[in-house]
Amino acid sequence: MPNRVPTPLMQRLPGFYGWTVLAAATLGMAATLPGQTAGVSLFIDAFVEDLALSRTAVSWMYTVATVVGSLALPWIGRQMDRIGPRRMVLFVGGAFALACLGMSQVRGWITLFIGFLLLRGLGQGALGLINNHVVNLWFERRRGMAVGVLGLGMAGATAIFPPLIEQMLQAYGWAQSYVIIGALLAVGVVPLLVLLYRAEPERFGLTPDTALPSLGTASASPNDPVRGLTLPQARRTRTFWLFIAGGVCAGGLGTGLLFHHFAILAEAGAERTLAAQFFVPYGVLTAVFTLLMGTLIDRVSPRYLMGILMATYAALMVSAPFAATPVWVWAYGLLFGAAQGTQNALLGSAFAYYFGRAHHGSVRGFAATIFVAGTALGPVLLALGPDWLGSFTPVLWASAPLAVAVGLVSWWAEWHRWDAEDLVTSIA
Repeated sequence: MPNRVPTPLMQRLPGFYGWTVLAAATLGMAATLPGQTAGVSLFIDAFVEDLALSRTAVSWMYTVATVVGSLALPWIGRQMDRIGPRRMVLFVGGAFALACLGMSQVRGWITLFIGFLLLRGLGQGALGLINNHVVNLWFERRRGMAVGVLGLGMAGATAIFPPLIEQMLQAYGWAQSYVIIGALLAVGVVPLLVLLYRAEPERFGLTPDTALPSLGTASASPNDPVRGLTLPQARRTRTFWLFIAGGVCAGGLGTGLLFHHFAILAEAGAERTLAAQFFVPYGVLTAVFTLLMGTLIDRVSPRYLMGILMATYAALMVSAPFAATPVWVWAYGLLFGAAQGTQNALLGSAFAYYFGRAHHGSVRGFAATIFVAGTALGPVLLALGPDWLGSFTPVLWASAPLAVAVGLVSWWAEWHRWDAEDLVTSIA
């Protein structure tokens, strides 16, 4: 490690610098919206119509691009452990802004696939991973709460920006809308993240959660090493793979529902303007439950929340075909928001909770690749409904028992934390 001295910026800002990091990361998470399914879904109908592509073809391109884009995440995670989140967010954030600008040049299936690849790999994958990683570096005792606040960025963006983007689409078209989005990222967001992001607090003579060692975690001291399991050690545990299964299930089902959101609700009988209202309760409840469940994770074992999350997703799969009236659409949005908020808090903090901070980038990067690959399967799975069976409903209802099964396993399986392991490594 370099000299353990706070930087001039850290010395000038009052209070614990982790709160500054958290505020910047919350903005950074909001900036991932163009690469998230909630953002991409707004453009899907335009791609299908303007590029003369079938919905199934677009779904497959999105799926393959998501999987391929996720393959770089283990490397991204290792680089974060090696050079820190500040330099990584400069490279990744800048490339993501260029990718949004490049989407304005999509002219056919090849350029659309490349665009999906960059949006998903850089935005939903790499930039989201960096935002989560930097917060987990700065918080231990209140990690769940901090990750809950981090999720407010994504939740707020989901509640506020989709209706605005929809209006922008109607006014300027999808190509010009992507130019505007890319410019806002390049000028307004990325420079601020580069200015404020820092590596683990021990590098600067600080401790997680507080600038005063006496108020930190039980083992917190500026001279203590950062401890945790390596990726090979984590992969040898049941806990790692049980959490992977839950994350893949939640990500796949949630992404599928969002990707085909307007088509599913149109089949149910809801007009597009009504279907767009879904994002308001969805975003609000995502924010509320991200913060609520994040705070709860600091007090309750995450495995219990995994069971609740899976039960909520099962209810979503059953209820989606009935979302035809304003009451149903808002209720569906509230339920979806509760699920998404719980998922954000759970997946955002559990890997540091179970495996420590020393190699969090590598562990979380490997897990993120599998999660993203799982989310990619959701749109294709749900597309089988209208293409092969004439309706989304059979596939939706058939998917619900899968979530129930994973939830039951999470409640009854054996779990452990990294600090109970014999093989714990550290970085001095």
